[in-house]
Amino acid sequence: MATPCAEEDPLARYRSPLVSRYASAEMAFNFSERKKFGTWRRLWLYLAQAEKSLGLPITDEQIKEMETNLDNIDFKMAAEEEKKLRHDVMAHVHTFAHCCPKAAAIIHLGATSCYVGDNTDLIVLRDGFNLLLPKLARVISRLADFAEAHADLPTLGFTHYQPAQLTTVGKRCCLWIQDLCMDLQNLERARDDLRFRGVKGTTGTQASFLQLFEGDHSKVEELDRLVTAKAGFKRSYMVTGQTYSRKVDIEVLSVLASLGASVHKICTDIRLLANLKEIEEPFEKDQIGSSAMPYKRNPMRSERCCSLARHLMTLVLDPLQTASVQWFERTLDDSANRRVCLAEAFLTADIILSTLQNISEGLVVYPKVIDRRIRQELPFMATENIIMAMVKAGGNRQDCHEKIRVLSQQAAAVVKQEGGDNDFIARVRADPYFSPIHKHLDSLLDPSSFTGRAPQQVAKFLKEEVRPALIPYQSKMGGKIELTL
Repeated sequence: MATPCAEEDPLARYRSPLVSRYASAEMAFNFSERKKFGTWRRLWLYLAQAEKSLGLPITDEQIKEMETNLDNIDFKMAAEEEKKLRHDVMAHVHTFAHCCPKAAAIIHLGATSCYVGDNTDLIVLRDGFNLLLPKLARVISRLADFAEAHADLPTLGFTHYQPAQLTTVGKRCCLWIQDLCMDLQNLERARDDLRFRGVKGTTGTQASFLQLFEGDHSKVEELDRLVTAKAGFKRSYMVTGQTYSRKVDIEVLSVLASLGASVHKICTDIRLLANLKEIEEPFEKDQIGSSAMPYKRNPMRSERCCSLARHLMTLVLDPLQTASVQWFERTLDDSANRRVCLAEAFLTADIILSTLQNISEGLVVYPKVIDRRIRQELPFMATENIIMAMVKAGGNRQDCHEKIRVLSQQAAAVVKQEGGDNDFIARVRADPYFSPIHKHLDSLLDPSSFTGRAPQQVAKFLKEEVRPALIPYQSKMGGKIELTL
């Protein structure tokens, strides 16, 4: 097949599915060229404003000219300049200067490339967290509603994916919620720990700015403080090399990777429950589960979350390696790697949270299937209760134990060898030995008596830990979300 001209046919060029297929418009914009280079211009404006306020010969006319052209970016000219100069920052300095001829002489005054590069990255990371946090809060809120609605519904618990003591559907959901609440706290902490690189100069010593202000250290410190405040940060890093420490990127991607692990676990549970036909993710009226098997209801949303979560979890390896090889004050082998991993981490987290919200808003529970599975396994779990009841009725514990051992093995053989239902209780009812407790068997087999304090734990957890954590996001809870492609 002949290769078509990419300029004539945009579909002839690879596009990351993270943007073209999945991510929200808000997160895609956050990592866009327009956001990036528009932020560069704003940082140049902040620097000029602060330098002017501290006495450098910068005019109101120059400031006004910069303000007027913040979003008037000639991207074609910038691309041509970069091709010629092989330097992206200087290409945009020239492009900005072209539309700001009066301010041209003071744009980027005293700064190094990382003034705009690193500070923009920190702004974008902060804004990325601000987009993710309400989405995560919405997921928690939806799951909290689900847990509350099913707090009392007994279901078979599993350890080692083998039937274990009963829990409730709501209590199991609270295990998911607790992990996500930890992620909410971690994302908030990572965002709040972010500082601005500030105005630090070529190797972080602020030497160029000290020269501009003729050795006045207080003015250099005030310049750093002013620009930091203009960018919306409370603090800047006190020491940097040419860049802010790349360990910051490790912290950022670590909490996102941890979120990926939480979502993978939740969606794996949902996939397993779908196989058991106990709980299913939403399935649309015209949705096709399989091109070959029309009856199938594949958990494609949960599968998507697991697939993308795996990618998110691996991305933290990039900043780990990058931070370890930053020679002295910096080396440029961080740049290309960071262009990919930082954006992809936030875009991927954005997608899985949107998808998980869609899942959590449409989870379907099948109580009769759940009850049937309980009835298959509960008789064996009730043996201890039966023994205790027989002892209270005057029976011998050891004799009762032996009777139950024989009957339970017979019932197990029916299940495993004949494919029949568990008939252990029928055998107990038919055995005269157990006649003293025959009238109590129904109460001894009530599933709700096997769930312990699960309902109370759900209520207390949601009231005391979950709902309070969501208060800052109440105004952003919004409506339901529709699934993208």
